[in-house]
Amino acid sequence: MQRIKAFVRITRTPFLTAVVVPTLLGAMIAWSDRRFHLGYLLLTLLGIMCVNIGLNLSNDYFDHLSGNDESNQELTPFSGGSRTIQDGILAPRQMLTGSMLFFGLGTLVGLYLAWARGWPLLLLGALGMFLAYFHNAPPVNLYRLAPGVGELAAGIGCGPLVVLGSYYVQAQRFSLGALSASVPIGLLISAVLYINEFPDYCADKAAGKKTLVVVLGRERAVWGYGALLAATYVTIAVGGLVRSLPWTVLLGLLSSPFAYLAIRGALRDHDDTQKLISTNALTIQIHLLTGLLLCVGYAIAPRVS
Repeated sequence: MQRIKAFVRITRTPFLTAVVVPTLLGAMIAWSDRRFHLGYLLLTLLGIMCVNIGLNLSNDYFDHLSGNDESNQELTPFSGGSRTIQDGILAPRQMLTGSMLFFGLGTLVGLYLAWARGWPLLLLGALGMFLAYFHNAPPVNLYRLAPGVGELAAGIGCGPLVVLGSYYVQAQRFSLGALSASVPIGLLISAVLYINEFPDYCADKAAGKKTLVVVLGRERAVWGYGALLAATYVTIAVGGLVRSLPWTVLLGLLSSPFAYLAIRGALRDHDDTQKLISTNALTIQIHLLTGLLLCVGYAIAPRVS
């Protein structure tokens, strides 16, 4: 049991919803197009989860090297890394080795899927691996390039790339509809990352990370968080109403009251890390709930259209 708890902590397993949700969404869009293979879905989930775990471990390693995590005094369950290096559970070299192992496993699964379902998956996979590894790693380090690049990379990587990749595995083609449906999911994961940057403000600023929260300051950055959530529901509503997406995706709007509560919480508690924790948690729940509602919308679309 202790080993299981340690594995969950090191890999940050609860946060795998960031990639599980868009993978399921891509598969459900294919389902609505009457193209679905359970075995390939399970393989896709395995591969993308391995890459995401590799990303989590890589972030911990490079945040340790930069001194970011060591200097972070505003810790929450959602920010500041897993703390496994700082608490002596793993040595830095072990963390890096684990990261490479999971990246390698994800790559092997991706290569098999590209061989079995289509070589265009190699392009998506290569871009996804680039965004995952260099999210926080030199010499690129997306967070040091320019303000907003890190948040944008997360939105693209856990939105369009995963949804389109999952859809292609099932249908063996790309779809403009799948790309459109991926936008709100990408916006939501950007919002998850964005609100989790508020507790990291001081540590990120000291380490030279150009997060939007560091550049704008906590008070002004709140409006960017609200804009991400608002844009999520606008894209769902417009897509469903103009029928560029099945009208059943309007089920995704059912989570909007929680988004209102999250924005209100961010406006109230952006300078109080401990009070902001509930908003951090709520944003993750909004991403999960909205994604699942969109999946349901696509699952029932063939029956009610």
